[in-house]
Amino acid sequence: MKTSACVLKDLLRFQKNEITESVVYSRLASIEKNPDNKRVLALISKEEGLHYQILKKHTGKEVKADFRKVFVYYWMARILGVTFTIKLMESDEKSAQTTYNAYQEHDDILRLADDEKVHEEKLIAMINEERLSYMGSIVLGLNDALVEFTGALAGFTLALNDAKLIALTGSITGIAAALSMASSEYLSTKTAETKEKHPVKAAVYTGIAYLITVISLVSPFMWISNVLVALAAMLCIATIIIALFNYYYAVARGESFRSRFTEMAILSFSVAGVSFLIGYLLKMFIGVEV
Repeated sequence: MKTSACVLKDLLRFQKNEITESVVYSRLASIEKNPDNKRVLALISKEEGLHYQILKKHTGKEVKADFRKVFVYYWMARILGVTFTIKLMESDEKSAQTTYNAYQEHDDILRLADDEKVHEEKLIAMINEERLSYMGSIVLGLNDALVEFTGALAGFTLALNDAKLIALTGSITGIAAALSMASSEYLSTKTAETKEKHPVKAAVYTGIAYLITVISLVSPFMWISNVLVALAAMLCIATIIIALFNYYYAVARGESFRSRFTEMAILSFSVAGVSFLIGYLLKMFIGVEV
């Protein structure tokens, strides 16, 4: 088969990607505790290796795995979870399908495009990761903390006008709210008809997500004396938290990042704006100067 230099370059790139992913899936299978997940990951590792061999027949070249990517994906899976990692990794393969489909006269290459779709279906069916089972609890803690505390801290900024006092008030309020949210999630999960989640674990996920968000939002007021600058820094941190979490959620769940990010950002900053105005009006009405 005659292969143009451009197509050969693409095939070599995809060949390297296949052997790299074969090694990654093998490593992920080695750390997976769920037997069903381990079996599917090992199977996909084997199939990726077969894809490499098919491409090797057409390129006539040996290609080594990219062990930098192997290292990155392996530790990403350890830190962020197998689900997020494999979804992110599989998204890189979609560009290969166009090149594979150019070889209409070669059934073995055409099957590669179909195999990639099967991979994704297998992965979706395979996923049974604890952290995703409790994603609803994390969303509850994160969303509530972002909406409530961007608003509360904005209101405190005008009402109190003292960075240290705002940090103290926000911290006390935040810790109490985190405990309250965790308790509510515990009771809600315990009384739910379906027992998909353990009440204590659900409460812990909610409480920790809430507390981490509160600490992140309060921190600018601990280090910056100018309350308006601290407020701006807090809103920047809120934006970063919203972006990072929604990117993770969108990849892991296969949903739209833009719509989720936009919705949460608008909600949080709208509440912050209203609370800022309420803080100003209350300060004027009560006549308190701090």
